Amino acid sequence: MMEIFETLESEVRGYIRNFPVVFDRAEGAHLYDVDGRRYTDFFSGAGALNYGHNHPALKARLIDYIERNGITHGLDLATRAKAEFLERFRDVILAPRGMDYRVQFPGPTGTNSVEAALKLARKITGREKVISFTNAFHGMTLGALSVTGNAFKRGGAGVALTLSDTMPYSGYFGEDTDTIEYMDRFLSDNGSGVDLPAAVIVETVQAEGGINVAEPEWLRGLEALCRRYDMLLIVDDIQAGCGRMGSFFSFEEAGIRPDIVCLSKSISGYGLPMALTLIRPEHDLWDAGEHNGTFRGNNPAFVTATAALDFWETGEFESHIAARAKTLRAALDALAAAYPDSFSGVRGRGMMQGLVCTEAALAKQLSQAAFKHGLIHETAGPDDEVAKFMPPLTIEQGELEAGLELLRAAVRDVLGAPQAVLDEAV
Repeated sequence: MMEIFETLESEVRGYIRNFPVVFDRAEGAHLYDVDGRRYTDFFSGAGALNYGHNHPALKARLIDYIERNGITHGLDLATRAKAEFLERFRDVILAPRGMDYRVQFPGPTGTNSVEAALKLARKITGREKVISFTNAFHGMTLGALSVTGNAFKRGGAGVALTLSDTMPYSGYFGEDTDTIEYMDRFLSDNGSGVDLPAAVIVETVQAEGGINVAEPEWLRGLEALCRRYDMLLIVDDIQAGCGRMGSFFSFEEAGIRPDIVCLSKSISGYGLPMALTLIRPEHDLWDAGEHNGTFRGNNPAFVTATAALDFWETGEFESHIAARAKTLRAALDALAAAYPDSFSGVRGRGMMQGLVCTEAALAKQLSQAAFKHGLIHETAGPDDEVAKFMPPLTIEQGELEAGLELLRAAVRDVLGAPQAVLDEAV
């Protein structure tokens, strides 16, 4: 069955090369191939499946909606499904956090949300440049690529990527260098060659860039910098948001209030295409139809997104995520300690964490070995040097521990017995 993909599908296909089986069905934290073999999913659709595969509560709402002939495609028409999502999002997410945002539906994917944010920031300020950061990733369309750091992805654009200035992310030069002061010097110096930008776009945790975590103090400093120079602050919460860091928005811990927030991935809750651009009311300066798209009204996604908000009515789900994150971190810390020559440490927050490999090739080897054991995880970083783990937020404790045992088996396959065991043997 794999032959049809090799003979007909474009060479651009990627994940299929890392996990070369034909998948047939999925449930919760598990995928099954056509032969019935089960795989534990520590990838979660690159963050699009925070609530696991085919969550029964979301599935029931979706099936009911389809069976009663609910609207599927609605452009930006007023529909019952959209109204119910907006009301629920306001009541469960925005209002309890004291947040006041207008909700734009920019199109079905994260890069649509980023493009809308960049375009709006330029309209609001009348400026062209946008500051982005080293190792950032914001999408694969041209505007999003212009604020992305990865050389391989930028190279695929085929044209010059302009109108952005790259600045060093939190910790880029090490702990002793304050990169906020670095940026401030560029912006305050009329001889720096850096034009005053329309906005700064940032990920609180750079997922694709290597699970680099910005310190809360750094994020607060960045917000202050934006206010000082009248720049808009855009937070790309596409992969780190929707609970991946523990709270619904990844920036809640820092206590900042972005001007624009980009959401996608798990906002639909079910893996259906959906994206939001959240805009502070004073910045909602769009003219009617000035930014649009055919598939910005995916009503089945509104239905499952509304159902997914049930998880956030109380603090119970956040406590669940915190407990699972603690288990994940402890397991990865133990592996890093057992193999100090192979892993330089653990990065991440919440349920997005990774082992930093001392040799870039090792992360890929671990992913391949894990897959043979029945565990799916991916790599991250500019050289794919981080073994990245993103289990569903809803994973049960026993499932998480079983998956971690598969990971330990894969590590032993690639690296042999832990160093501690070797020392005892000597």
